[in-house]
Amino acid sequence: MALPWMESIPVWGETTASTDKTGEAPLRFGVMFAGNGFHRDHFWAKGEGADLEIGQVLDPLAPYKDKLLFIRGLYNAEALKGNIHSSQTGNLLSGAPLSSGGEIRSGTSIDQVLAQEYGQDTKVPSLVLGCEKSNPSVHKNYSMLYSSHISWSSPTTPTPLELYPALAFDRLFEDGAKREEKSVLDAILGDAKDLRRNISKADRRKLDEYLDSVRDVEERIDRAGKRGEMQGWKPPLEKPNMARPADGIPQDIAEHMKLMCDIMVLAFQTDATRVCTLKLNNDHSSLRFSNLGIDYMIHHLLSHQESEDWLKVNQFFFEQLGYVAKRLSETQEGERTTLDNTMIMFCSSMLAGSQHDATKLPVVILGGGGGKLQTGRTLDYLDQPNRKMCSLYLSLMDKFGIHKETFGDSAERLADI
Repeated sequence: MALPWMESIPVWGETTASTDKTGEAPLRFGVMFAGNGFHRDHFWAKGEGADLEIGQVLDPLAPYKDKLLFIRGLYNAEALKGNIHSSQTGNLLSGAPLSSGGEIRSGTSIDQVLAQEYGQDTKVPSLVLGCEKSNPSVHKNYSMLYSSHISWSSPTTPTPLELYPALAFDRLFEDGAKREEKSVLDAILGDAKDLRRNISKADRRKLDEYLDSVRDVEERIDRAGKRGEMQGWKPPLEKPNMARPADGIPQDIAEHMKLMCDIMVLAFQTDATRVCTLKLNNDHSSLRFSNLGIDYMIHHLLSHQESEDWLKVNQFFFEQLGYVAKRLSETQEGERTTLDNTMIMFCSSMLAGSQHDATKLPVVILGGGGGKLQTGRTLDYLDQPNRKMCSLYLSLMDKFGIHKETFGDSAERLADI
């Protein structure tokens, strides 16, 4: 079982492209995606530093404005060549041309390029999570798998989504021992006691806080299952206590998203992975939001209206990013927090669902990037000669020590990143 950063133990192993020296916390990369864009009147930011202002969509990020980089005006040229939704989403993280007519071909996405570089250094090369099932149908001559997957392991392979919180949790914390009904913590408490004897007082406190957070996630997953919100199959030690459900997606979308956010946080805190992609919903999404009192219309159709309810849904999605930021900011890694050592890009495949506008993509990056990212500011590329999303990706990969001449449709870095 992986552990959080501790001053007493050089947990990060050998020096890699993501860290300059042994014992220094590594840089993590996250992507969070929300489909169908945002409210066009309230998704904005301007200014910098103490004068940075944000629109109502971004209100949940107000406590973290100093860690925020708002980027305006970027686009993917290939996304403008096909239809709406599918051809705007399947290449969002790669800039690759998409095949139509039911054929599946995109390009390897930036998260998987990073995962291939760091895979040998962490237990899980990358964690790809989702809160809505993939759609295998075809829409306007393009596969809806493009609308369902932003992470691609190869041009012909969308990275499988983990929709079950329990299975994502097991992937991080099971080390070959059969879990059954036994807690992951119960299985390693003996080792934890031995470790406590050899670490500092500050690290003992950090270890206790970390183990408490793991236990909390375990208990919440169990409670969700007992309430009937988790439909996954979890047989007890002797015999199943419920019939195997038809699917394993929690019925409470708020609980599902929060669990996935917690798993993302734990994955970064423990260095179980340094790359995590969380697709909160599909583009062309069918989610409803009874938790907000908005269940009269699916997400996709709601995005066509610039209404107060649409604004509430947008804010709900950014609350997930705000929650991740809060959790990461509560963990110290030397002189920095985990949030300081992370960059999370929150994006969508269009600016506003009411217009299906992919000419100005919404991009927000949160986190300090290990001191390599200047935050608390806005960047506007709308009138610049180079405003390619793939130029942003080249710049971000540089910060991980991965220097490519080209990526997707770009051979040029983005200025000022």
